[in-house]
Amino acid sequence: MKAIELTAPTLTAFRQIELPDPKAGRGEVLIRLRAAALNFLDVAIATGNFPGMRFPMIPVADGAGEVAALGEGVSQFAIGDRVIPHFMPNWQGGIITPHNVAAMRGATLPGSLAEYVAVPASSLVALPDHLDFVQGATLPIAATTAWNAVRSAQIRPGSVVVLLGTGGVSIFALQFAKAAGATVIIASSSDEKLERARHLGADHLINYRATPAWDEEVLKLTDGRGADLVVETVGEATMMRAINAAATGGTIFTVGFVSGTSSSIELLPIIVKALRIIGNNTGSVADLAEATRAIAAHRIEPVIDRVFDIEDTPTAYAELSTGGRHFGKLAIAH
Repeated sequence: MKAIELTAPTLTAFRQIELPDPKAGRGEVLIRLRAAALNFLDVAIATGNFPGMRFPMIPVADGAGEVAALGEGVSQFAIGDRVIPHFMPNWQGGIITPHNVAAMRGATLPGSLAEYVAVPASSLVALPDHLDFVQGATLPIAATTAWNAVRSAQIRPGSVVVLLGTGGVSIFALQFAKAAGATVIIASSSDEKLERARHLGADHLINYRATPAWDEEVLKLTDGRGADLVVETVGEATMMRAINAAATGGTIFTVGFVSGTSSSIELLPIIVKALRIIGNNTGSVADLAEATRAIAAHRIEPVIDRVFDIEDTPTAYAELSTGGRHFGKLAIAH
């Protein structure tokens, strides 16, 4: 089979190779991969900023494809089924454990930049009928994370959600929050991106370059109440503003660190407002299944900024690594 291999932790170390086709073992399914989608995790691995990686490797955690062969004992799938493999196959459900996250596609296991991959049948989720393979490839990390964010704060009609930036997690969270009937406030440095977010249902737009104190603007827009949920995708530079923007009893769902991982925070507002600060490492196969059911029920379509050919993998990585230019997701078609 054809594959893209990353030979060293640098964005200049991709190469096309030929490998033997993998075989589906007992309890496994062989998938003919049709698309992949990038996350900042993939860039962290490719730039040496994720510990414990061994090279060479087949990168990219997220992908989608169709069942090509069934291993012994597999009866829940059929040849030709369109499926999405979860990128952490050990994490079937329940709380996170070291065992759950020890195996990761595109990191410690072969990823999605190959024609075929063999994965446990238990790690597969059916691709919603209204989505194509490229759209399906965007779901495992970003959609699962956004789904868990919205679910963590029990978002419903009347809730207020604040989103930072317009990357994959934020846009999926926008779509899930609007499907739940919430009011959504989104902040970005780009008026063009904010207008795109408006067309997806965002209720209030804040350009944080024009309004650096975006947390104060959130309080104004909510008559001083604040947000029930802040999806914190930035990290060090914005954590204190997220705390200020949150309502009493609110949730800060922290998933990103593009501005850094060290943050000095004041404990008093967290205590006084009884805030919940929740760290997240995506979610389980069961969480992905829930997210895809919600996507199917509401006919949500993932927002994809650009689709690259697999031969242009280095360009796709370079685009994501620059940060801030894309809206939604970047994908790679096989």
